[in-house]
Amino acid sequence: MYIKLIQPKMNKRPMDTDLKIHMAPPLGLLTVAALLRQTHRISLENENVQEIVYEDSPDLVGISVTVDTLPRAVRIAKRFRQKGIAVVAGGIHITTAADTIPEGCFDVLCIGAAEGTWPDIIRDYEQGSLKRVYRCSGKLRGADLVSPAYDLADRDMYLYCNVIHTSRGCPFRCDFCYNSAEQRHYLNRPIADVLEDIRAVHSRHIMFIDDNFAGNPEWTRAFLQTIRPMKLKWNAAVSVNAARDPALLDLMKESGCQSLFIGFESISPDSIRTVHKVQNSTAEYEQAVKAIHDRGIMINASFVFGLDGDTRETFRATLDWILQNKIETVTSHILTPYPGTALYDRMKREGRILTDDLSLYNTAHVVFRPKQMTGRELYTGYVWLYRQVYSLKHILQRMPVQKRQRVPYLLFNLFYRKYGKLTDFLCKRVTYRRIGAAAAKMSYLYDGSTER
Repeated sequence: MYIKLIQPKMNKRPMDTDLKIHMAPPLGLLTVAALLRQTHRISLENENVQEIVYEDSPDLVGISVTVDTLPRAVRIAKRFRQKGIAVVAGGIHITTAADTIPEGCFDVLCIGAAEGTWPDIIRDYEQGSLKRVYRCSGKLRGADLVSPAYDLADRDMYLYCNVIHTSRGCPFRCDFCYNSAEQRHYLNRPIADVLEDIRAVHSRHIMFIDDNFAGNPEWTRAFLQTIRPMKLKWNAAVSVNAARDPALLDLMKESGCQSLFIGFESISPDSIRTVHKVQNSTAEYEQAVKAIHDRGIMINASFVFGLDGDTRETFRATLDWILQNKIETVTSHILTPYPGTALYDRMKREGRILTDDLSLYNTAHVVFRPKQMTGRELYTGYVWLYRQVYSLKHILQRMPVQKRQRVPYLLFNLFYRKYGKLTDFLCKRVTYRRIGAAAAKMSYLYDGSTER
């Protein structure tokens, strides 16, 4: 049987260049490919880096859907369904908000992990009894999680193919995050399986792309002890409470951690309380930053603007905090109530959702009514903060104290953020793979593993 897997093109934000869409291959679809390729012919087409081929005739098409790519996914599905080809839609948006998908868009909705759904989909297709909905039972163990088929990714098309997940989900349930949805579960993979993936990507520079790399500190400590002799250089995303554990931070340093992506979200305690981010205590932020910096680890700080405690003054206060603490790089978002999350349900009840155009739900548009500022003020402040953080003046002001960090810091801030269009131009002529490899060797900060 011939199965075609498709990643629809993402919608870029104002600060994004094509570097963003060439960042890494779609691990979700590579996981589906790994599940099925022993007995089926598989092709994978990522519309971010290549054209979709509509002229061939697969038996089945699978499309991975995030909230902002749903409209595009529906259009792609229509072209294949017009040829009588069944289309399966899966991915994070289908998993968390399947009840919002109109009838007739796709033949099958795949809810939950591929490991707990795709084998049943294939069996029923071959028996002529395909159902509308397949739902993972949620009873998977870490050992059931399948390693992605890394060899199917065209390395010349991506900055990083050395991306690995050690877990699925997150133990916390912040209101604005997909992990607040009932269908999301948290699992750690066996350490031996993760080590096998490290060997498969053929690199000592690893990007761990978990929602929360330290969500289970006991597992993380055991894993770091295991990789400490391997002399890796690695980056990961953690929640700020990881900084309360000095021994864990020491292990991170000793095992090769170069930078951590941390969801600070807001420096306002009122704003943090409105979204039940219980693991964050704003009173501890500066101490956490110091503990991480003291160990020579850089920080990519993530902020969300538009929380109910935010005002027009929030942007200036956040910039001052970033400069004062010499935060190496910043990823900012406009608060976005994704369907299926606790935040969306609350805002829907309050009548604050402004549009159902899901293509705008990419954290760069105001799709809800803020409480203490206008939508225009929220968008203007979001863009202003980005421009301020990556102005030459403020890049120099945030220069790391440790000299060995200055080259990777300047590379990221200048050639990825400020002059990203020039870097993208060079990539198109040299290949993204070569640029990405050079960046990784100089401890390039990773721009966040996934979007919310």
